[in-house]
Amino acid sequence: MSYPDALYLGDKGEVTGRLRPADAAPDLSIGTRTRVHYLATGGSTDGHYGLYRWEMGAEPSGGGAHFHKTFSESFYVLSGTVSLYDGEVWDDRSPGDFLYVPPGGVHAFRNAHGPATMLVLFAPGAPREPYFEELAEIVGSGRQLSEEEWTDLYRRHDQYMV
Repeated sequence: MSYPDALYLGDKGEVTGRLRPADAAPDLSIGTRTRVHYLATGGSTDGHYGLYRWEMGAEPSGGGAHFHKTFSESFYVLSGTVSLYDGEVWDDRSPGDFLYVPPGGVHAFRNAHGPATMLVLFAPGAPREPYFEELAEIVGSGRQLSEEEWTDLYRRHDQYMV
């Protein structure tokens, strides 16, 4: 394996780093149970990756089993216990544990045992923010979607439920 083609062609480098302080407010709340920090979106990384801090409260929450066709998804547990599904088994994971899921890989997560925080990485940087924001609006409104509406939402955001 070799390095990819150069993305920067200059000789001196540039001052372009972006710092996000640890105490920055979350960018999104999904109901009262989940707070999402947009650490690096696909838009801010020129589509290379998207990185999010996902903070789950005491009540169980998380996504059902699904897969994506256009990007991989990775999970790194920061605190608490996160139940991760690798397509075969659910397994309770602790801080420092990591799960990589390539495109097409069935996966899911939930915090079945209290508050937990993880990093979620999408590569390449798919536009996941609109999906998260639609979920937040649905949860916040208390609106119940029909099966057809859920299917349309998932289809538009490369989310295929199994």
